[in-house]
Amino acid sequence: MLNLMFIAICMVIASMGISLLFKMQRLKELEKRADALNASLEEMDEQAKLIIRTDIELNKTQEELDKKITGLSTLQQLSREISTTLEEKQIFKKIGKFYLEELGFEKSSALLWDNLTREFHLYLSIGYSESESLRIKDAVNTDKDYYLDLMHGGKTASSVFIPEGFLDKDKICQLFQANEFIICPITPKEGNQGFIFVGTQNIETRITEGEREIITILANQIGQSLDNARLFEKTWRSQQELEIKVEERTRQLTETMEELKKISKRKSDFISSVSHELRTPLTSIKGYAAILLAGKLGAIPDEIKERLAKINRHSDELVHMVNDLLDISRIESGKVNMHVETLELAPIVEKVADLLSEQFKAKNITFNMLIPEDCKKIMVDRSQIERVFINLIGNALKFTPENGSISVGVHCSNKTIQVDVKDTGFGIPQEAQEKIFEEFYRVDNTINQGVKGTGLGLTLVKHIIEAHRGNIWVTSKLGEGATFSFTLNCTE
Repeated sequence: MLNLMFIAICMVIASMGISLLFKMQRLKELEKRADALNASLEEMDEQAKLIIRTDIELNKTQEELDKKITGLSTLQQLSREISTTLEEKQIFKKIGKFYLEELGFEKSSALLWDNLTREFHLYLSIGYSESESLRIKDAVNTDKDYYLDLMHGGKTASSVFIPEGFLDKDKICQLFQANEFIICPITPKEGNQGFIFVGTQNIETRITEGEREIITILANQIGQSLDNARLFEKTWRSQQELEIKVEERTRQLTETMEELKKISKRKSDFISSVSHELRTPLTSIKGYAAILLAGKLGAIPDEIKERLAKINRHSDELVHMVNDLLDISRIESGKVNMHVETLELAPIVEKVADLLSEQFKAKNITFNMLIPEDCKKIMVDRSQIERVFINLIGNALKFTPENGSISVGVHCSNKTIQVDVKDTGFGIPQEAQEKIFEEFYRVDNTINQGVKGTGLGLTLVKHIIEAHRGNIWVTSKLGEGATFSFTLNCTE
C-alpha cells in the first residue's frame, strides 16, 4: 500500500516536475518574445523620432525655400525699380520700407564714402529716427578704417560670420540696434563706394545663407545702378557742355561769316570801283598810243614805235585784267544774270579750239576732243562757258611744251556732265593744287616765272562754274601734266 502511495507520489512529483519544466520553457520563450517586442518598440521609437526630426527639417527647409523664393521675387521687383533710376539718391529711396520687410528685415542703412571730404555720407536710413541716423553716421566715420577695409576687401559681415579684423559683433548690434544683421559692400566700377546694412530685432530670426546671398545680389545691383546713374550724369553734362560749346562756336562762326560778307562786299565794291576808274585812263592811254602808232600826229622813229607797241600791248593786258576783276566781282555779288539754255557742247569746244588754233600750231600741240553721243547737250550760259574753255585750254597751252597734247574728254552720270581738260604740261605741285583757284595766286617756280598771267583766270572759271551750280577741281603730278575737271547739268 505504501509502495503504491510512494509510486503515486513519485508519479505526481514527476508529473509536476515535467509540468514545471514545460512552464519554465514557456516562460523563457515568452521572455524572448518580450525582448524581441521591446527591441521592436525601441526601433519603432527611433524611427518615429527620425521621422519627426526629418519632418521638422523638411518644414524648416520648406520655410527657408519659401523665404528664399519670396526674397528673390522681392529682389527682382526691387531690381527693376532701381535699374530704371538715373539719380544716385533716388536709387536708395526706391528700396523703401516695403521691400525691406519683404526681404525679412525692418532696419537698413546705406553709406557711401566721399573721397573729397574723406568721410561716409548717409544715403539710406530705414527704421531709425533722425537722431539715430546721425549717431550711426558719426559712429561709422569714427570707425571708418574698419568699414573701408571691409569695403575694399569686398567682404560681407553678418551676425553669423565676422571677418577677421572687423568690429566686434556686439558693438555692431548695439550701434545698429539689431540682433541679426548683414553688412555688404557696394562697389560700383566708378565713383564713390560704400556699404549697405540690413538687420532685424526679432530674436527668433536667424540669418541664413540664402538671405546673405540675396543681400549680396542687392548690393551688386545697387552698384550697377550707381554706375548707370553716374554714366548718365557724365554723359548729360558732356552733352550740355558740348551744346554750350556748339552754340558759342556757332555764334562765333555766324559773326565771322557776317564779318566776311561785309569784307567781301567791301572788297567787291572796291574792286568794282577801282576797275571802273581804271578803264577811263586805260582807254585814253590805248587811244593815244594807237594814234601815235598810226602816224596821225607825224612820223615817229622805230624805237618809239616799238615802245608804243609795248604800251598798247600792256594796255590790252590791263584791260583784260580789269574786265576779269569786274566779272569776278559781279558774279560774287550776284549781279550777273546767267542766261541758261540747252546747247550743243561740241560746237562750243570747236569754236574755242579754232580761236586758239594759231597757238596750237606755233607750239605744234595736238588737240583732241572726245564727246560721247549721250553727252552732247548741256544747260549753260553760252558766253560764260566759252570763257571757261578759253581760260582752261589757254592755260593748258601756256604750260604745255612743244609737241605736247591737250584733250577735252566728257562723260555723263545722273544728269550731270563732267568735262576734263587734260594736258601733258609740267604739272602742278600738290601743295599748290588747293590754292590755285584763289585770286592772284600763281605757283612759285621757274616755269611759271617765264609765263605771263595775273592769277585771275582760274578764279573767274571757278566762279562761273559755281554760278552754274557745278564744281571744279584739279588733279596733277609734277612732270605728268594736269587735268582740270568740272561738272555741269546736262539734258537727256
